[in-house]
Amino acid sequence: MEQLNILDYSFIVGYLLLTLVIGLWFSRRASENVGEFFLSGRQLPWWLAGTGMVATTFAADTPLAVAGFVAKNGIAGNWVWWTFVSGGMLTVFFFARLWRRAEILTDLEFIELRYSGPAARFLRGFKAIYFGLFINAVIIGWVNLAMYKIIRIMVPELNPEIAIVALVLLTTFYSGLSGLWGVSITDAVQFVIAMTGCIILAVLAVHSPAVVSAGGLTKALPGWMFDFFPTFGSPSGKSITGAVALPFISFAAMAFVQWWSSWYPGAEPGGGGYIAQRMMSAKNEKHSLLATLWFTVAHYCLRPWPWIIVGLASLVMFPDLPMNQKEDGFVYVMKAVLPPGMKGLLIAAFLAAYMSTLSTHLNWGTSYLINDFYRRFLKKDGDERHYVTISKITTFLTAAFALYITFFVLDTITGAWEFIIQCGAGTGFVLILRWFWWRLNAWSEITSMVAPFIAYSWLQLFTTITFPFSIFIIVAFTIAATLIITFLTPPTEIGQLEHFYRTTRVGGVLWKKVSVNLPDVVSDSGFGMLFVDWALGIVMIYAILFGTGRVIFGDVMQGGIFLGVGVVAGALIFADLNRRGWNNLN
Repeated sequence: MEQLNILDYSFIVGYLLLTLVIGLWFSRRASENVGEFFLSGRQLPWWLAGTGMVATTFAADTPLAVAGFVAKNGIAGNWVWWTFVSGGMLTVFFFARLWRRAEILTDLEFIELRYSGPAARFLRGFKAIYFGLFINAVIIGWVNLAMYKIIRIMVPELNPEIAIVALVLLTTFYSGLSGLWGVSITDAVQFVIAMTGCIILAVLAVHSPAVVSAGGLTKALPGWMFDFFPTFGSPSGKSITGAVALPFISFAAMAFVQWWSSWYPGAEPGGGGYIAQRMMSAKNEKHSLLATLWFTVAHYCLRPWPWIIVGLASLVMFPDLPMNQKEDGFVYVMKAVLPPGMKGLLIAAFLAAYMSTLSTHLNWGTSYLINDFYRRFLKKDGDERHYVTISKITTFLTAAFALYITFFVLDTITGAWEFIIQCGAGTGFVLILRWFWWRLNAWSEITSMVAPFIAYSWLQLFTTITFPFSIFIIVAFTIAATLIITFLTPPTEIGQLEHFYRTTRVGGVLWKKVSVNLPDVVSDSGFGMLFVDWALGIVMIYAILFGTGRVIFGDVMQGGIFLGVGVVAGALIFADLNRRGWNNLN
């Protein structure tokens, strides 16, 4: 490969300087208080909050992981994450307004808003360390690992370890300076750069000599690889690429169980993590709902097709890559098809995707460690400047720990995904119902966190059951254990439940025991129509997703029908929201 030229480096350096300038620009505002540092003073417009969510989930690892799914199971392999559409739409219509209404700084603060007693305090502190440091470091680690691969293949003249450390330090510097305002603005810029780069790469890949000489993607690869749905009979045999069709049992685990039961960053049942952070940073409930809706549309409908196309092209161009290196095929396509200048643009695009994710995770993880551990348990009487200063220091410490995880713990990106999903399987049952059922308590949530690890460990040690089949067993065990512990332990104190109900006005029949004593509280209603909007939202996303794919692969007629269905579903959703007067939400 030719070394990068001056034009390539100008794209890369220009991008890095731009992010640094934005960080410096917002540094003074972020230093005012922790509300500005972690939630932008709750003043983000919907398009900025939603784009931040999309940019964060568009990490350097995501295109590589999608290429790996496509290489293994064809386009249908993407159901490992497409199934989260249902959970995403649940967040849009049922939870977005509630998170904003709760007026809390982090989603872990919700724990002591909803529960009471020592168990609630323990749960909040434990989750602050567990998610804010350990799980967050694993997520940052697999993002670092993807960027490491890109640098190693695309810029062999650089030492990838030193490059990753330098990038982490730069990102930590500007995110530590600018707080969520700077992170959100850079996210928007980074998303545009990353999407532009991936679209250019997909076009060049399709027109590469290897693909053109093979007659195009559809002629070079088996037909089943272009199916949007998995094989419902016996899985097909391996193709010349080593790929196999996704069996129906795997699809069933994802489509019927995983989306509501498994905790996964960016797709938490009921919202949570940095998604909740962006919802809580929105101007009001309307902006919170629209931000989450925009995120869901962009996440599933706008982003994946360039990645899928490059993943398919990598199978034609590099059919002999071992299965455990199929993820790297995306980067090898970059190396093969990009002319001088474009290499720098694509590297800048991946830097943008990488740094947007890294900066958000550093800010979000630090918010847990400061607000839900340090401020809650160690130093309760500090002033705002003290907490902002400690937040900046903690940001650097979190980054350092994530670097350790990157270089000494993680192996593969896909393996990290599967581990996270399995060890969070079943927790979604509590994360959803804790809003709508008064009887769940802190012990319920603690059990839902511990039980998946027990079930996962047993499956690993004593069986040959693997992902995604393991999901069925882990979820069943977790829910059963959670319900048993719920009824064996006392409920949350009635005063705490009444305070939670007054704050969120959540409504619903499962709160009757509490709401009957609060006749003055006007709660939400119309859950039936919310379920209709939820179903329409799912139809809208899948229709636009599949319609776009059909058009890309030349079936304009069927693609147009899908897209028309998506437009109609979207129009019905907005008609219902306007009828409810949600456009006037404060």
